[in-house]
Amino acid sequence: MKELLETLCTIVGGLGIFLLGMKHLSEGLQATVGGSLRKFMSHATGHRIYGVGTGVISTIIVQSSSIITVMLVGFVSMALMTLPQAFSVLIGANIGTTATVWIMAFAPKPQILGLCGLAFGGVLYFFFRGDRVHNAGLTLMGLGLVFLGLFFMGDAMSSLKPTPEMIASGNVSPSAQRVLDFFSSLDASTFPGAIKVAFCAMLLTAVIQSSAATILIAMTLATTGLISYEVAVAVLFGANVGTTATGWIAAIGGTADAKRTALSHTLSNLIGSVVLMPLFYVFFVKLGVWLFPDVVTANADGVLMTSHMKPIAITDTVFAVCRGIIFFPLVRPFSRFIERIVKQPENEKPHLSALRFGAKLSPVIACDQALLEVVFMKESNLELLVCARQVLAGESDEKIENHIVHREDILDNVQKEITEFLGGIMSKRLAQDVAERAQRILRFTDELESVSDEAAAVLKAVKRLRKQKQVMSAVSRELLLSVHDRVAEFAAKVTPWIRSPRPIIDVREVQAESKSIHEFIRDCRKAQLGRVGPEDPGSAIRVLAELDIINAYERIRSYYLNMAETVAGGKRLTIT
Repeated sequence: MKELLETLCTIVGGLGIFLLGMKHLSEGLQATVGGSLRKFMSHATGHRIYGVGTGVISTIIVQSSSIITVMLVGFVSMALMTLPQAFSVLIGANIGTTATVWIMAFAPKPQILGLCGLAFGGVLYFFFRGDRVHNAGLTLMGLGLVFLGLFFMGDAMSSLKPTPEMIASGNVSPSAQRVLDFFSSLDASTFPGAIKVAFCAMLLTAVIQSSAATILIAMTLATTGLISYEVAVAVLFGANVGTTATGWIAAIGGTADAKRTALSHTLSNLIGSVVLMPLFYVFFVKLGVWLFPDVVTANADGVLMTSHMKPIAITDTVFAVCRGIIFFPLVRPFSRFIERIVKQPENEKPHLSALRFGAKLSPVIACDQALLEVVFMKESNLELLVCARQVLAGESDEKIENHIVHREDILDNVQKEITEFLGGIMSKRLAQDVAERAQRILRFTDELESVSDEAAAVLKAVKRLRKQKQVMSAVSRELLLSVHDRVAEFAAKVTPWIRSPRPIIDVREVQAESKSIHEFIRDCRKAQLGRVGPEDPGSAIRVLAELDIINAYERIRSYYLNMAETVAGGKRLTIT
């Protein structure tokens, strides 16, 4: 019993090392090519052949179809890609993800490769400077952990298989016999048995979030002889369905388009597996043996002499290609079918929670999703400035004033949501350009939230005058409206620049315009102070409130200047 527990702990520990390695491998690759990959994938908007090719190449680059799926959910949610375009990329991603299995199949000695990856990666990560070098080191260490985890799992699984001498002598422990009985129950010699194995593989893959891990476990078990080659091939059918669970997790709480992308991935893989299941024995089981006949030979005792990995790897790839061939001509009809199943609600607005899990996998998409909320904030502020002018002009009613208060509260919550969201993203290793982009978005949210506070401050000052039964003079009202118009015009000019990618702007021109507004506001402030006099006993109270309004607009001007400088790269130049 003790030996069995040790073996099981080694298997589970090896799986943990493998999954940790896949995580670091994907993070390192994303940090290295994340921004470029996003641009590359966003260009997959032409013919579906381009989409399939994009999916294959992108998945090979990041070594994870889950990452690509999450990115596609984000792209479709943000209208950067249509559902047919995303579905074409998914077809390619299913093919590209088999590259991981091929790498493992041709690895000569996993333990040596694993230790070498950890050694070289550790040197780059701990003893050199620079983000690119660190990302390369993280990638190598992740790859080393993948190989090392595979070695531990394979070594532990091989110890579960009793030798022919142990079986002949009856020297098999009860616990080991139970393990053998369990694996013996996995029988794919009949269609019901193969379907049962595929279902179990689907559940396992959905839990561990890696079809590569499930397939490699099956390959290792088949190589040690604990399961048959047919069972290992049946695992392919289930693992390729289970891996689609990641897309659903990313789409939870998301838009209809996000759910459509996840559903298209699940249904296509499920239908593909069902359609190809009748060819299980006549084609897929025989394919690997036919292409690699030397790797499935056995000695006189029935013990396998070489690995099952290459036959399973080629079968996995052919299986993915066959599914792609089935759905390639049906991209648009299938997408329309999905759209009929998942209806688009009216006035649906994306929220950050829609991709909270997916963003953890893809920081690039996290920034895209956060930018959607920034767009909402900047448009809301322009609307608040319009409302503030109505308040100053005496044209507002209770509905407009309540709208200012309510929208200011909403923007406070949005800023908090974005800060918490990106704070979690920025706690992990990011590419330099992605980290800088996240910082810019945080700066935008802070400035935009401050603008909404100042719009509310204008309303409070006007209400204070009403409460004190003070009435603005026509001259003061005209002056305040002039201040408002200058600042609002500046805000309308800066607002379109708050987007991605950043536009090229003349920051000196913007700063000169801002300085001109600042001097105008300063003159208006002096003019208002000059209106305080003994002939008007209430002038001091009225002018104090009007100065509060002017100061609020001066701060709004500075907030939009800060955003313009952030867009320009943080350049603060001296205007002479």
